[in-house]
Amino acid sequence: MKLLAATNRYYVLLSAGLFAVGSLVLYIGTDYAVRNEVGEQLHNHRLEVEARVASGRPLPEPLYRGQYSTSLRPRSLGFSDTVLLDPTEGSLVPHRQLTFRMVRPGQPPVWITLRKSLVEVDELLMAVVSSMLLVLGLLLGGVVWLHRYLSGRLWAPFQRTLATLRTYDLQQHQPLALPASRIEEFTELNQALTHLSSRLVADYENLREFTANAAHETQTPLAIMQAQLEQLLQLPALADDAAAAPLLADLYGATRRLSRLHQALGLLSRIENGQFTQAVPLDLASLLAEKAEQLAPLLEARGLALHLDLAPAPLRRLHPGLADSLLHNLLHNAIRHNVPGGDVAVRLTATALAVSNPGPVVSGDPSRFFERFRKHNAASESPGLGLSIVQHICAYYGFGLSYDFAPAGARHTLRVSFEPGAEG
Repeated sequence: MKLLAATNRYYVLLSAGLFAVGSLVLYIGTDYAVRNEVGEQLHNHRLEVEARVASGRPLPEPLYRGQYSTSLRPRSLGFSDTVLLDPTEGSLVPHRQLTFRMVRPGQPPVWITLRKSLVEVDELLMAVVSSMLLVLGLLLGGVVWLHRYLSGRLWAPFQRTLATLRTYDLQQHQPLALPASRIEEFTELNQALTHLSSRLVADYENLREFTANAAHETQTPLAIMQAQLEQLLQLPALADDAAAAPLLADLYGATRRLSRLHQALGLLSRIENGQFTQAVPLDLASLLAEKAEQLAPLLEARGLALHLDLAPAPLRRLHPGLADSLLHNLLHNAIRHNVPGGDVAVRLTATALAVSNPGPVVSGDPSRFFERFRKHNAASESPGLGLSIVQHICAYYGFGLSYDFAPAGARHTLRVSFEPGAEG
């Protein structure tokens, strides 16, 4: 629920409550005032009747039959309410009546009941209630109109700020440009957001520059170390030293792993920085066929069979380097986590790419398989960044990535959906 809607809801509830209480008080007050006025009129009429009788004149003739009545039998004294039949309209009409005892000289006492119609009172109360309901309708309508007015006009700067924040991209290397508003609170908000975005851009630029410098400065020493270790391993003198050769081989292997880790982290950093902007139309079927030829020796060495099911698919606009890295990591993951005598099945359709392989059951949360340095085998020489690179590339291009395990045949499947939600 929006803030203004929530605020208006309380306003409406408060207005309705106050209106209900006020209407009830007004109704009771009006009814009391009118009945009290009718009571005073009946009392004055009683005084007139008593004065007339005291002067020796007879009781006046009533203008209509229900105006007053007399009885020689005792009646309840005081004010009371009753209903009488109106012969003209043929309906019962409410009346207010006053009964008192009159003593006449030389005659028995008589009980006189004076009456006055309350039709005017009911009509007045109906008019009051109708007026209050009209006022309530106008009040609620005014609140709704005010809500729309405030939402469309006063809150327009806030809506523009939200729209700017939704489309803001830190990789544009520019702070937010939010205009000033005539609403002081919105102006302060825009200033705070602009200041925050300026700090974020500065920190992002520093981090990007540090990453680039670190990658550049460590690349050359790693290459030199790897080249010198290769030369050392080729020296004839190592054949006579049984202790030094294994140590140099281990050192060379560690250097190669460090070099692969450096390349993988550098690739992830460049993807996150959005540095792969040059995309060209690529035929993934042709790229997969080339990768199959490149990996044929590795597949043969491990005794694995490769099954390609490449349907005609539209060209995809990708950076050549990222496309190669995507296919390379998917295929190498299927080869690395395969079983002896297993296979790698690759299926490409117009909407998805699926790579599956048999392998042992993997425990843990599948959503964490794409985390950095996530390894299923701690002794593996892999840095554990392959699937993380795949995930980052898919996120970069808006592709969907999912993992599935089929107990029948113990097959692991990684699926890249070029159109999220589509079935391949």
